[in-house]
Amino acid sequence: MMRCTARSLLLFAVSVVAQAQWISYPDASLPRGKDGKPDLAAKAPRTKDGQPDLSGIWQPEGASRETLFHYFGDGINGLGEDDPTVYFINFLADVKPDDPLFLPAYKAAMAARGNGLGKAHPATRCEPWGMPIVDTRPSPARIVQTPGLIVVMYEENMSHREIFLDGRKHTPDPQPTWLGYSSGRWEGDTLVVETAGFNNRSLLDGFGHPHSDAMRITERFHRLSIGRMELQLTLEDPKFFSRAVTVKFNLRLLPDTDLIESFCVENEKDLQHMAGGR
Repeated sequence: MMRCTARSLLLFAVSVVAQAQWISYPDASLPRGKDGKPDLAAKAPRTKDGQPDLSGIWQPEGASRETLFHYFGDGINGLGEDDPTVYFINFLADVKPDDPLFLPAYKAAMAARGNGLGKAHPATRCEPWGMPIVDTRPSPARIVQTPGLIVVMYEENMSHREIFLDGRKHTPDPQPTWLGYSSGRWEGDTLVVETAGFNNRSLLDGFGHPHSDAMRITERFHRLSIGRMELQLTLEDPKFFSRAVTVKFNLRLLPDTDLIESFCVENEKDLQHMAGGR
């Protein structure tokens, strides 16, 4: 049942990813070897003000074949897309079955969801991707870094989020949004981003695990080299979970390319064939 659910959910959750990028256009800022290829193992760059430079187009590294076998049976997602990280499929993958993590409100939300998501998943309706799934899904995102503001531009639906570095605090009564309100600070070479103010309409992953409007997410970005960056996500939701949940995975740089326009609603033909229609 788990494998069937994973395959069906990933079918709509990943199929909108656009794999074909613009033809190779060399990035003059990247160090290169004698063969002209980017040296992705080179030392991570810094900005003029001395901070780590996180700029670039990034995408999560895929899970191992052994992990994908657990979810897809044959170890291949079969969708013609890049392999996803396990936390895109199941953000709670590391939680043990007997873990007292889940509070009654979470269990009630899961029971209301029933077996299978069908058109109930926001992805099937071309609604925005919320957090943390925007960080885990196998799709490119560009980080644009300035001293006081970082902008993350997502290829899917051409959406974006702003991370303010000017010291502002979260308002205690925000207007709930899909991606929340993000403020960041530097702790050594790590960018720490705290985000709150979510609505409860998005889901944590492809399996459809829910969250409440009390969710808070802390991201810790640490660029390891030109081509790799570590991302740690900590999710706190006092209405649904008894403790914080932390996951960690790597992002890989996509060099010499660019984002391309991608909108879910353009040429969408699937939803009308699903049970219940629109």
